[in-house]
Amino acid sequence: MGNYMNMMAAQDAAAAILEPTTATPPRFLSGAEAMMETLIAEGVDTIFGYPGGAIMPTYDALYDYCDRLEHILVRHEQGAGHAAQGYARTSGKPGVCLVTSGPGGTNLVTPIADAIIDCTPLVCIIGQVKSNLLGTDAFQETDIIGVTTPVCKWNYQISNPDEVPEIMARAFYIATSGKPGPVVIDFTRDAQVSKMTTAFSYQKKHSMVSYKPRVVPKETHVQKAAQLINDAKKPYILFGHGVLISGAMEEFKAFVEKTDIPCASTLLGLSAMPIDHPNYVGWLGMHGNYGPNVLTTQADVIIAIGMRFDDRVTGDATKYIKQAKVVHIEIDPSEIDKIIKADAPVVGDAKEALKMLMPLVKENNHAAWRNEFRKFDITEDLKITQRELTPEGKIKMAEVVRSLSDKTKGEACIVADVGQHQMIAARYYQFKKPHSYIASGGLGTMGFAIPAAFGAKRGAPDREVVGIIGDGCFQMTIQELGTIAQSGLPVKLIILNNNFLGMVRQWQQLFFEKRYSFVELQNPDFVTIAKGFGIDGHTCSERENLSESLDKMLRSDKPYLLEVIVEKEENVFPMVPAGAAVADIRLE
Repeated sequence: MGNYMNMMAAQDAAAAILEPTTATPPRFLSGAEAMMETLIAEGVDTIFGYPGGAIMPTYDALYDYCDRLEHILVRHEQGAGHAAQGYARTSGKPGVCLVTSGPGGTNLVTPIADAIIDCTPLVCIIGQVKSNLLGTDAFQETDIIGVTTPVCKWNYQISNPDEVPEIMARAFYIATSGKPGPVVIDFTRDAQVSKMTTAFSYQKKHSMVSYKPRVVPKETHVQKAAQLINDAKKPYILFGHGVLISGAMEEFKAFVEKTDIPCASTLLGLSAMPIDHPNYVGWLGMHGNYGPNVLTTQADVIIAIGMRFDDRVTGDATKYIKQAKVVHIEIDPSEIDKIIKADAPVVGDAKEALKMLMPLVKENNHAAWRNEFRKFDITEDLKITQRELTPEGKIKMAEVVRSLSDKTKGEACIVADVGQHQMIAARYYQFKKPHSYIASGGLGTMGFAIPAAFGAKRGAPDREVVGIIGDGCFQMTIQELGTIAQSGLPVKLIILNNNFLGMVRQWQQLFFEKRYSFVELQNPDFVTIAKGFGIDGHTCSERENLSESLDKMLRSDKPYLLEVIVEKEENVFPMVPAGAAVADIRLE
């Protein structure tokens, strides 16, 4: 027996020598390789970028990771940023950009500024000159940390490859937690090339000592809010992008249905609630619906959820909801009392706040109060909607959007650019699914929609994505047609062409005695340009061809451009004049 045991022990020892070890050997990666590994660890599947000298070592590392990371080559760094925004808004994951130093970084500043104001999570990796050249005005050197500090959530310059895992873990955590936003990583060229002195390891962040956003509100604050809601005779919910960001759509719907409170959306809150829900009364703001704006003056309690009382919503803030008590549910404490004083502030995530409120609020019936909004709907329908949908004269923008809505059953993802067409898309598309209206809200960035549309399609490949774009906006990022063509993403783009910078022209007509100062456009042949990129398309100028034109676009399984020639001097109403109170909204 003893000999048998000795023999078995000897065999086990020999096997141990022959079998390969299962332990992972330590890896001393270059900074660029470490960067790729951190992206993989964070679940990144797509990068939008443009190579250049200062970021070339990272692109060289990316070459070995193309089986796990898809890189979409844009035609301008601004396109990378807006594409990453579109991707983030449909996928729920942070968008990732990779660009070079100097102009590469400064071209990304507009999307970064857009993302901070619209709470879109981005991780922007920007190349930088070698550390020993910093401050020498080296070729393509820009102080991107200084440039982006006012417009990003956090930034950091990596000059040592050993910093990569820790800094990137922080970057993803900061970008996605609390109030989401863009972070900027300035990556020096020597840090990309040099090897780490410690073995690579990566740990995702779930907390940080120096950054602790409040997610769960204080119970006493929620109780006070519930008391105000329960005592209200004419409560009114104003909800925004925060409902979508927190994924609180079901909780919000349950809250609305239990309390029976009418609710109105901000521009970026559109699609958080189905447009045909009986408690949904429309959207707020300068070009929002008539009743939702006017009746803010009659509510006794305003419940603001995931919105920040932007000036486009409030008009003259000194005259806004002075008669009402205010419950403000907002994850960013700096937004509380910034513009409108809150009687019951609730700092925390909208989803968590609504979960806590649900058992505290009473079931109610506010049918009479809700019906007040319907009376205004009748007036708005007679004075505006019927006129804009009446088939007379040239094709109107509203006809195009409503027909598109009908054909897609309100289930497409609409990516709107900035201007009249943006407001028309918000008014006439009948949103049925969440995350269906993507636009540049706070910054109002023309040129947003083409890159954001292909980013949105990459983030939600199973959804129909349609960009609605004005002829002025289209020319700001027209080069990204090349990106769409090369990627093959079946994005549909509609140009509503009126040969004007339409929103500026409308203001000049109404408030500047029709002195049209540099707003008329001499446009190119958009369809020919698209075909030059390899994208099919056609122009529709007659109403009788509109339905078939939309069908042809939607039937295509490839990228497609539809140009629709619309009324030249059409105005968008309702409209709250700049500096006026929301109750002064104009219908004509």
